[in-house]
Amino acid sequence: MSHPVVHTEAGAVSGTRFEGIERYLRIPYAQPPVGARRFALPEPVAAWEGVREATAFGPTSPQSPYPGFVGELLASTIIPGDDILTVNVWRPADADGAAVMLWVHGGALERGTSAISTYDGTPFARDGVVFVSANYRLGAEGFSVLPDAPRNVGLADAAEALRWTHRNIARFGGDPSRITIFGESAGGAVVAALLAREDLRPLLAGAVIESGPLDAVSAERAARPTQDIARKLGTPATAEALRTISPERLVAARDELTASSTLLKAAPGFNATIDPTTLPENPRRALVDADLPVIIGTNTDEYRLWYPAAALAKLSRRTYALLALAKRLPRGVWREYRAAFRDASPGEIIGQVLTDLAVRQPAIEVARARSAPTFVYEFAWPSPVRDLRAAHALEIGFVFDALGDSGAITMAGTGAPQELATRMHADWIRFAETGDPGWPAFRDGQLVRRYDTSTEDVPLPRAEVLAALTR
Repeated sequence: MSHPVVHTEAGAVSGTRFEGIERYLRIPYAQPPVGARRFALPEPVAAWEGVREATAFGPTSPQSPYPGFVGELLASTIIPGDDILTVNVWRPADADGAAVMLWVHGGALERGTSAISTYDGTPFARDGVVFVSANYRLGAEGFSVLPDAPRNVGLADAAEALRWTHRNIARFGGDPSRITIFGESAGGAVVAALLAREDLRPLLAGAVIESGPLDAVSAERAARPTQDIARKLGTPATAEALRTISPERLVAARDELTASSTLLKAAPGFNATIDPTTLPENPRRALVDADLPVIIGTNTDEYRLWYPAAALAKLSRRTYALLALAKRLPRGVWREYRAAFRDASPGEIIGQVLTDLAVRQPAIEVARARSAPTFVYEFAWPSPVRDLRAAHALEIGFVFDALGDSGAITMAGTGAPQELATRMHADWIRFAETGDPGWPAFRDGQLVRRYDTSTEDVPLPRAEVLAALTR
């Protein structure tokens, strides 16, 4: 192992080189968001003298581990410290004008980090891509709506990480005109939000949205989580007041508020909201006009990560009636889902409805409306672990060609098909390098790449249930 040095715009960093792959960790792209910089837009990183060691991951945004069933399946990596706003770079040692992929992690906008082992960029660098991953502010620190602070500062962080990548990636052998940004779940939502900004689109060659919600919410709704935290702590919901409370205490208060959440009565989650500076248009609408190629898709059984089989068994037809009333679902939805999922329990049908409302129906709506090349996938391989089937986040280990990683094994088991990981990983790289992942664009017959034990391009699965949802 050797320690190569790269000179970024702010100073030199020393990484590691092993078997032809170089890795540079914890490179700051903005100032640490502490003190007066909490709840504020990111500020340019200060230049440094000498060579900065870049061999360990940087601190994570304040958060707690996932609770309960989800916590048993999704890894939580928490690294203390203030220097949160950092990126990591993996590159082939001989990279010169290579395609670039920038990964944005998920975690409901309140958990996650680029330091999770499944997100190791080595497989991408091994296959010729310069891979970048970024941390950004989460939870109350990143997505509060406060009267004396800018909105969506977590999105502003991600935008600054993208700008840093565009300015610096040539120094790592990447081509700044060939940056593909991709993310899963909340990371996919961040990707969609960045695409909604016309000032950022020229920095991108393409984007991949994996199971990402596409809608911003009203400022009133986005404000609720932090207002609830402030109320619990007995303090005004202002940046001035919240800066006097430690980030860890804000996280603890949030955990206390969400401890009793249920399917029909959940604590409000963190969301992005429309804002002239950080998110001028709702991503679902803006994506239609974004003139660059996009991959967008979902997993067949997203809901099974959030609702274990025991919880689903407690749901009934009456539960669906309450859900239909709350969501204002059209008549006939239950009949169509019952026909599409003949062996499903009431709880499983409710889970499928929630999956489609949250991610699948918006994704297909956008794909149908776009004129730029749009490629739709469905990840359908059923994990044998804890009856997860094709649950939310299961595809990540395949996209990263990381089936041997402990986090991937927790969800997929030890017998997951390597051929599927090889195929999916290669499709993502092909898209980054050429703008075409290797299957027909959605408007060409509305074909969808269905990733399962065998991979096929098929007509849109379960089109009739989506039609029932949008009558």
